[in-house]
Amino acid sequence: MPTLSERDHAVVWHPYTQMQTAPLAVPIVRGEGSWLIAEDGTHYLDGISSWWVNLHGHAHPHIAERVSEQLRTLEHVLFAGFTHPAAVELAEQLLEILPSNQARVFYSDNGSTAVEVALKMVLQYFHNQGQPERRTFLCFRDSYHGDTFGAMAVSSRGTFTQPFWPLLFDVEFIDVPVPGREAEVLAQLDALLTRPDIAGFIFEPLVLGTAGMVMYSPEVLTEMLRRCHQHGVLCIADEVMTGFGRTGPLFASSLLPEQPDIMCFSKGLTGGTLAMGLTTCAAPIYEAFLSDDKMRALFHGHSYTANPVACAAALASLELTRTDECSQQRQRIEDAHAAFRLEIEAMPGIRQVRHRGTILAVEYDPGEGTSYFSRLRDAFYQLAIDNHIVLRPLGNVVYLLPPYCTTNQELELLYAVLRRMRELVLNFEPAPTLPEYLHD
Repeated sequence: MPTLSERDHAVVWHPYTQMQTAPLAVPIVRGEGSWLIAEDGTHYLDGISSWWVNLHGHAHPHIAERVSEQLRTLEHVLFAGFTHPAAVELAEQLLEILPSNQARVFYSDNGSTAVEVALKMVLQYFHNQGQPERRTFLCFRDSYHGDTFGAMAVSSRGTFTQPFWPLLFDVEFIDVPVPGREAEVLAQLDALLTRPDIAGFIFEPLVLGTAGMVMYSPEVLTEMLRRCHQHGVLCIADEVMTGFGRTGPLFASSLLPEQPDIMCFSKGLTGGTLAMGLTTCAAPIYEAFLSDDKMRALFHGHSYTANPVACAAALASLELTRTDECSQQRQRIEDAHAAFRLEIEAMPGIRQVRHRGTILAVEYDPGEGTSYFSRLRDAFYQLAIDNHIVLRPLGNVVYLLPPYCTTNQELELLYAVLRRMRELVLNFEPAPTLPEYLHD
């Protein structure tokens, strides 16, 4: 009788996976709190919230009950010309806690499409304003905003997007204003803002996730937004990863005195329960689409827009997120990360440790002149799996982004693996004569 992993291998194509060489997928059959339970009963501690989506733990009973109630009431209704209570309530509650300039909610189905909607809002905003020449976006050089074509276009030109480069629209990249480079990046921004074709600036606020949890300050981002607004450039905060408490406050943009015009959300939006995305915007953007001319409307939609079951999950997750208990959980994880950072950051084998809110990233130092990060990444991953930990290293960077229910004892299990990874780096035997691509 074939195992679940073997059955999977016969019929399924997994993301970001070279299916010819990848090991069989780990077969997960159940979740409980911060743990994922495999077919053979092995428990794996989820150190990355299953790709940053799970806020409150797996199979959370409160979310499950709300989803069950909604399924018995209304599973779906088209959202063009119709509405339903859960969509209205979710929009109302989000606008209560988002930055005060956010006025409207547009529903979609995942993070990439939330970004696509934002890009289309910016481009059509200027088209409706009689400025169609404004169509160029500013982006951070190491950014990632999704895998659909517009989202790829405003993301770093890297390995993931290389086959599609000829099809992506042109953007202007600026460096990330990491500590010590703020003035240089502001000068780059100023030079570009003099151009009449610049329409929007899209950014991951304070933390660039896929770049390796690269972090920069709210002060420099506030100044960047201020300068963009002085030139009439619209600013898009991609809070797909940072939203709902990951950086400390409920939203990273809450730390910015100068607010973005548009915001994008997904991942933690439903507490990791169902796929959903949404894009919010300030009132002037929404008003630029109001007209007797139907062709000035925003033409974008999905069959499952504002799905009632997903909205119910999001409402239940938001209810949990806004409790004092959740706030205390996030603070506890933040304090534990800070203590671990102090312990490890000056040790041999560590290049840098970055920390904000419940996000911790350890950048290991494999030595000068080496080019074997993919081998190191694979070794990190296997070490974690061997210790029943779910992590997804980014080259020589290993990050933690656990569910908020993760206990101090469970955090210590994660930290213990990071310590072992430092030992692995110090004793790692590279094959420096081979080019990087041959290690994959």
